[in-house]
Amino acid sequence: MHSLSDIQKLVSRRQKGKSLEAPFYSSPEILDLDIKEIFSKHWIFVAVEPELPEPGDCVTVEVDKTSVLLLRGDDMEIRAFHNVCRHRGAKLIDERATTIGNIVCRYHGWTYNEDGDLILAEHMGAGFDKSCHGLKTVHVRSIAGLIFICLAKDAPADIEEMARVMEPYLAPHDIANCKVAHTSELIEEGNWKLTMENNRECYHCDGNHPQLTVPLSAFGFGFSPDEMDQRRSEEVNKYLSAVHTDHTRWEACGLPSAESDHLSNITGFRTMRLPLMRAGESHTLDTKVASKKLLGQFTDAKLGGLSFWTHPNSWHHFMSDHIVTFSVLPLGPDKTLVRTTWLVHKNAHENEDYNLDNLTHVWNMTNVQDAELVRLAQIGSQQPAYEPGPYSTFTEPHVEAFCDWYIKRLDDHFATTQKAGIAAE
Repeated sequence: MHSLSDIQKLVSRRQKGKSLEAPFYSSPEILDLDIKEIFSKHWIFVAVEPELPEPGDCVTVEVDKTSVLLLRGDDMEIRAFHNVCRHRGAKLIDERATTIGNIVCRYHGWTYNEDGDLILAEHMGAGFDKSCHGLKTVHVRSIAGLIFICLAKDAPADIEEMARVMEPYLAPHDIANCKVAHTSELIEEGNWKLTMENNRECYHCDGNHPQLTVPLSAFGFGFSPDEMDQRRSEEVNKYLSAVHTDHTRWEACGLPSAESDHLSNITGFRTMRLPLMRAGESHTLDTKVASKKLLGQFTDAKLGGLSFWTHPNSWHHFMSDHIVTFSVLPLGPDKTLVRTTWLVHKNAHENEDYNLDNLTHVWNMTNVQDAELVRLAQIGSQQPAYEPGPYSTFTEPHVEAFCDWYIKRLDDHFATTQKAGIAAE
């Protein structure tokens, strides 16, 4: 058992540049605090607009004990509500995805329109005021087709900065005119922070991700210059030259490509368009496009891979022919849901324009490999010999950025709580 006082001590003594202490990866009380201070107060990525292509389309998202329904209205706007009837609390939509007219509670028939207004509640009497019993809304923001929600009463306003920076990067890939080709859900046997830390570095890629390292260069994620032999130095120089050449070409075509790092923001994010190896077209084993139907107005398949990372729970990869999105949600101290979605052009036809196995193979394999690494990290973090170890400043700076962001959020919580306690006295 870890009291709030125990957790505050762990937060205050965290050493920068080192992994977190063991309880951060196993304590139920720390997970409860993570849900309260991270997943209930920050913008989290939950879906893509092509999951709700038509009016009446609805998807549900479970964030710990909170269920949220997303609904596409007749005006094509997306609204978000707590998935709870205002009568006696029954869950309104039980399916992951469905199509509805009005929102009807099957328990007693209370009915809500697309704005969440209660429009029908039989047998409640003439004095009953339906206007006081509409659905509780949830903050929702679509950034070029990526849907984020915030469960807090007051959502962090700096999502507008993320939208301002990211929309020019994302818009050319035209998510609005994509469709979902495939979705997978994988439960990793590790704490959600280990899932995110693993994603934030490619130190582990060489030897662990034989499929992923075909299209991606390990040098795109950092390297130690003082350990370069002649062969590796030549490979690094070749890669850096490709970055410069490709960025110049892509920028000239109206595709923002340069690294933009905002990982210390409350709504933290980072992006960069990375060159792809060999044919340089897509995240496939032969590095050629998986779909013949390119996205948006693209005519050139060789546009690299635009990567977009957000705190606390997502990463995304955008190519000329398809998009892969990842959402991370904690299920327990040592269990994490990783939901992966592949998008292709809405007019692309399976087995004609793309083969599903070819489209999904690289990231399906990578997800399974990462899940095994997270499992091992979870087991190791609970061993008596475990102690926080040093991050590589060359290959793991973004792991440190994530952990620093996370600790800052908890530190802010304790500072606010302490100040409120003093004020109350």
